Amino acid sequence: MSDDGLRRPRMRRRRPPRDAAATMTLIAHLTELRNRVAKALLALVLAAGFAFWWYAHGLGDFIRAPYCGLPGELRYGDADGACGLLITDVFGGVFIRLKVSLLVGAVLSAPFWLYQLWAFITPGLKRNEKRYGVGFVAVSTILFALGAVLAYISLSAGLELLLSLAGDGVVVALTAQDYIGFVLSLLVAFGVSFEVPLLAIALNLVGVLSYEVLRKSRRWIFFLTVVFAAFVTPTQDPFTMLLMAGPMIVLFELAIQIARVVDRRRAKRAATEHFHDLSDDEASPLDATPSDLDPGPVDDLRREDDAPVDGPAVRSSR
Repeated sequence: MSDDGLRRPRMRRRRPPRDAAATMTLIAHLTELRNRVAKALLALVLAAGFAFWWYAHGLGDFIRAPYCGLPGELRYGDADGACGLLITDVFGGVFIRLKVSLLVGAVLSAPFWLYQLWAFITPGLKRNEKRYGVGFVAVSTILFALGAVLAYISLSAGLELLLSLAGDGVVVALTAQDYIGFVLSLLVAFGVSFEVPLLAIALNLVGVLSYEVLRKSRRWIFFLTVVFAAFVTPTQDPFTMLLMAGPMIVLFELAIQIARVVDRRRAKRAATEHFHDLSDDEASPLDATPSDLDPGPVDDLRREDDAPVDGPAVRSSR
């Protein structure tokens, strides 16, 4: 029996199934968008319902803690010294609880609705863009949490500084609407501000913003960061402004250094693979112009043989 008869039939490699999401019609895309929005809203409602219950079991005390930790002369309290917030209308307590529940529910359900958003966008992205997107979702969540934690830590110092400026003879009695609105806006402002340097990294990865532009604009970036912090912080005091601007400047400097590394790797890759993606019928950008060759050892030997020999010529004998 010949060797060909002993050979096993070669198994053909199956192609991966074609992504159906990449060939969907407009109606199918709208249907998918509707389903994912419905799932995201359902997760938001469930998380907000949990936050509504949590408000009476520790969340409300957690929000009021920076205010209740102030000295007794800077806050409103009863005869026993317990602090409290004022409500000036009938529906004030309901609106406050709903507002806190919706915001906390949006934060708690963020991983789920971010996943729904990412799953809807993913079919239209390239493979490397998908990999970057997952990292950006994770890093943005961490940065928002860090900003909110920093805002909560600085809240007591900012309140004490602002309320003490009223002077003696003034009774400070904050309403629940004003205080909780102030706290929530401060947490959101710090969380969103920590996302801005991440935007610079995203623009650099897609090739829109280069390291050279960031390096030359470093002073303007730092100056505009301080101006941004001065306008965004609800307290408008220099302590909170510097507390926001300082970490943002550090994050921007980190973003600039990451852009430097990314551009350096991109330049090395372009220098070695700049014509590998061309089609077979497209000419490569190689320079075909002949150039002068450097003299080598063979050329040196030829020059020595051709050189005239000094002294009497030697006749060859026959």
